[in-house]
Amino acid sequence: MNIYELLEKVRSQKPVVHHLTNWVTIYDCAQIVKSLGASPVMAHAKEEVAQMAQIASALVLNIGTLTPDFVEAMKLAAKSANKKGIPVVLDVCGAGATELRDKKALELLNEARIDIIKGNSSEIARVAGENVMTKGVDAGNVEKDLIIVAKNLAKKYNCTVVITGKEDIVTDPNKVYIVKNGHQMMTHVVGTGCMAASVIGAFSAVEKDLALASAAALSCFGIAAECAAAKSKGPMEFKQNIFDCIYLLDKDTISKMQKTA
Repeated sequence: MNIYELLEKVRSQKPVVHHLTNWVTIYDCAQIVKSLGASPVMAHAKEEVAQMAQIASALVLNIGTLTPDFVEAMKLAAKSANKKGIPVVLDVCGAGATELRDKKALELLNEARIDIIKGNSSEIARVAGENVMTKGVDAGNVEKDLIIVAKNLAKKYNCTVVITGKEDIVTDPNKVYIVKNGHQMMTHVVGTGCMAASVIGAFSAVEKDLALASAAALSCFGIAAECAAAKSKGPMEFKQNIFDCIYLLDKDTISKMQKTA
């Protein structure tokens, strides 16, 4: 996998990544996309989301701070993106915590074409129909084989599924990638999961193989996190440094630090 080639495509093409995302992390999602070299837009109003999706190269949806009206706007954006043929990423943030989140995540999956489903282990397991609970937005315990859970979900919706964690799992109906980049400091910063979805959106905008795009995105994000952690004393310094580190990622650093199988 030539991760650097894909990163260079993001930087040279500067794709527009349209977000309907988590209000808690919206700035961070915009900034990580900008630092990566792409162009973020954060348009949420039902009156404009369909039109905005038409000028984008990827759409990222995140139900972290959902309301029923917000999800209706997501559906409009997703259907517009489907018409244009651009990839739609859905971060099922908090699925497994409440009935509303479960219901709305499934509505999005069933009423529009979702190309990449992303979440932590319990979020993905819940969307896949497992009887698990999510601790707010933190992963709960999942006893089943996560690769099998992810692959079954990928087959059900004919899509790519991403499970983030200590080791990230990326699968489509035919292949599996395991990404081992990243750092424990990421668990102490609000929004690293949301930012990961945004990075996946940027890479999916320039690469049709969405499993490959997702694995490359997570590898770059994880490498940047490792570089940031090496010069950070705590979470806030780490958060600031991760933006700089993803901006400064180069071929040699990726080649030396990449841990993707």
